[in-house]
Amino acid sequence: MQLKSLADAAALTGMARFGINTQHALGVSMPALRKLAGKTHDHALAEQLWQTGIHESRILAAIVDVPAQVTPEQMERWVVDFDSWDVCDQVTTDLFDLTPFAHQKALEWAERGEEYVKRAGFALMAGLAVHNKTAPDVYFMEFFPAIERQATDGRNFVKKAVNWALRNIGKRNPTLRQAAIQTARNIQAISSPAARWIAADALRELSKKEEKSGVSIHA
Repeated sequence: MQLKSLADAAALTGMARFGINTQHALGVSMPALRKLAGKTHDHALAEQLWQTGIHESRILAAIVDVPAQVTPEQMERWVVDFDSWDVCDQVTTDLFDLTPFAHQKALEWAERGEEYVKRAGFALMAGLAVHNKTAPDVYFMEFFPAIERQATDGRNFVKKAVNWALRNIGKRNPTLRQAAIQTARNIQAISSPAARWIAADALRELSKKEEKSGVSIHA
């Protein structure tokens, strides 16, 4: 396999330092993976790459897959295989968020118990906030209740994704920013270390954007 020829065992230490699960990793960098993928778009190849179970193969699968050919069944099969935050984020924000099923899966997965499945739900929200340029505000407003409900989940990769989704949605426009700030204030009132961290971090970033835009952040 050409991918294995790019393996760099020394890179695994650095990956692990960033919280990446290296159990099935080769140590191939993202630039190398993107160069290897080139302009390839092949759904069948993506499925083959995913089935290898190799960390970088699964990231490569997300790069070469064809969003229009992704099915809800595939999304469910892949999401339960997530075992590292970077695979989760790459698949959700480079592939799954480009499918017509992304909104529903984000809502469904946000309520699931598995750490990386739940992260996938919020990573999808974050990705959609950046990549879905035409969605109306109500499309994203529907994510706020889930963000508020799950803000007490103290697992590191979950709380960071909840925060990521809240911040990205709030950065879309002034209307959603105000709604995100209100959601952060609601979260701030929850007696939970995770909730307090999510709220404080989101309010710090969104408040700065409000000040720059000249819109008051106060009720």
